[in-house]
Amino acid sequence: MSNSETIFTKIIRREIRADIVYEDDLVLAFRDVAPQAPVHILVIPKKPIPKLEEASPDDHGLMGHLLLKVKQVAQEAGLTNGYRVVINNGSDGGQTVDHLHIHILGGRAMQWPPG
Repeated sequence: MSNSETIFTKIIRREIRADIVYEDDLVLAFRDVAPQAPVHILVIPKKPIPKLEEASPDDHGLMGHLLLKVKQVAQEAGLTNGYRVVINNGSDGGQTVDHLHIHILGGRAMQWPPG
């Protein structure tokens, strides 16, 4: 796979099945296959940005759109009592797929520190 070829790009192209809960021209949201909470949804840009650190000023509009869609997807998932939003950035940050993605975690009370 090339640097921009990840499991997420294959999901975007429908080469790998996913439980998609939202899609528009810029983003895709789907349920995590290894959920860490009763509701665990990933929201990804369709543009292959490897990690948050590599987003550029040209991505300003996309990044705002991404966060607003996180809010919308969380609302549509019924997370009315709150939820956690997580972006892992790089290997030390726990990122395992080199495609920017935002985790929405909810459906239970979250603890801090996570555990």
